[in-house]
Amino acid sequence: MSIRQLPVHLVNQIAAGEVVERPASVVKELVENSIDAGAGKIRVEVEQGGTRRIRVSDDGRGIARDELILALSAHATSKIACLEDLEGVASLGFRGEALPSIASVARVRLASRPPDQDSGFEVTAEGGQVGEPAPSGMPPGTVIEVGDLFYNTPARRKFLRTERTEYNHIDELVRRMALACPGIGFELINNGRAVRRLPSVSDQAGEQRRVGEVCGNEFVEQSLNIEREHAGLRLSGWIARPNFSRSQADLQFFFVNGRLVKDRLVAHAIRQAYRDVLFHGRHPAFVLKLDIDPGRVDVNVHPQKTEVRFRDSRLVHDFLFSTIHSFLAETRPGGSAGASATPDEAFARSGHSGPAASGQQGGLGLGVRDSVARYAELASIRQSEGGEDAQDIPPLGFAVAQIHGVFVLAENAQGLIVVDMHAAHERIVYEQLKSTWSQERVKSQRLLVPEKLAISRREANALETHANALNQLGFDLGLAGPESLVIRAVPTLLARADSIVLVRDVLADLVELGDSTRVESAIDELLSTMACHGSVRANRRLTLDEMNGLLRDMERTERSDQCNHGRPTWVQMDMKSLDRLFLRGQ
Repeated sequence: MSIRQLPVHLVNQIAAGEVVERPASVVKELVENSIDAGAGKIRVEVEQGGTRRIRVSDDGRGIARDELILALSAHATSKIACLEDLEGVASLGFRGEALPSIASVARVRLASRPPDQDSGFEVTAEGGQVGEPAPSGMPPGTVIEVGDLFYNTPARRKFLRTERTEYNHIDELVRRMALACPGIGFELINNGRAVRRLPSVSDQAGEQRRVGEVCGNEFVEQSLNIEREHAGLRLSGWIARPNFSRSQADLQFFFVNGRLVKDRLVAHAIRQAYRDVLFHGRHPAFVLKLDIDPGRVDVNVHPQKTEVRFRDSRLVHDFLFSTIHSFLAETRPGGSAGASATPDEAFARSGHSGPAASGQQGGLGLGVRDSVARYAELASIRQSEGGEDAQDIPPLGFAVAQIHGVFVLAENAQGLIVVDMHAAHERIVYEQLKSTWSQERVKSQRLLVPEKLAISRREANALETHANALNQLGFDLGLAGPESLVIRAVPTLLARADSIVLVRDVLADLVELGDSTRVESAIDELLSTMACHGSVRANRRLTLDEMNGLLRDMERTERSDQCNHGRPTWVQMDMKSLDRLFLRGQ
């Protein structure tokens, strides 16, 4: 077959295959255009899951009469004019292929009126043919109607799902857009029925209400509000406490300069920050926004612009990890959720840290052998005959009893505290072990017989690039050829692990991410097991002073709200809850 120039209409249909996957893809492109146009309110109407009709209207800047036809032409845009604009693009859309691509696979009506014009104009497009502008009575803004999606490409239409499924994708998209742009009001109409009405908000309290309306009030109640800036990066939003973990990743929203993205580097940083506090197989929930200079991030790496590339990927990864890690470290009784840590302190603490800044050891120790005097010292605040100021009562209060050798009961200013003593002490011991290991992690164990491992050229390059970092972790690795290496030594704590599998996993991480936490993860698992076996066991009878010592250690230990496996270590029952149990006052 000879080489030939493709017709413009076919070119647009091919482009539609990249940007128009389903009705939700159309809604995404149209809503993004409305946001870029400075809209204060956006209304989305769909019929039959968007396959029959999609209508998006806004009150933005509008499109002039002479530019309506141009808006439906390929690669026509008002958002960039040169390469410098592309390198620092701040708008959501900028390629100029969305509208003509949509018009090539659907029937489109575009009507618009700039605020300074007395009337609007509209054009229609069908099968790649665009009509002439005609007058249209309408308020300032833009209205785009898309009907009979994929009417001329039946092969694409048959891949659509049920009406309910397609609508759910549109609803999810509107939810995400509403989270990204709290200053814009959103309305979603499905088959003539109003489903969502989200008024615009202008302050943090209003933004929190918007998050509650989209993600549920329970998410807001169980989340930490975070905000931190460092090196030109600003992270803000909400991260759920570990006890609000999910069975699937259905409450994870991450925005870069207002654009929802799904990035492996971001996902890895957040997953590592939650590593020590989530139960196996559970997923964190979060709504996070990263603000960064547009020139430091490339958003033009995917046709649907759902992926980005950071110029300083290592800095972004460490900033996300350290920020979330430091806030989660304060998930303890009386913790301030990271508010007391400066950005530099957060970076310094992003590695393993001990349970107490003063370096004191936990009250119960590994073998529960410390003297009673130690606990009496920790529980020095006592109730007096005339009562006690609530401000002087520690967050977990004072122990009053032990139930079946498993739970510790304590009284604080709010009411009753119930503590799982094994789970709590397990976290305390684990944080102590991590602190000790972080100071002695350079120790390594030489193998009696060196191991050989076949590797790829990329892995060999990664080995040479990160040789110093691997040595600091306790590895002694050397190339035995262009595609093989020799393992001579491994970290002491992992001497009994499968060294070949461990090294292969570490090299794979270095190739893909430029960094690896495999060693830390493996060591943490080992330390967690040691902490579990070294903690106070069930049916161990404790004195009141020992119980109070445990409570004080919990208040000083990072992440003590959860044990090493992600289970809660304590619960609070306030007086109102206790009254309801016994129908008091009813």
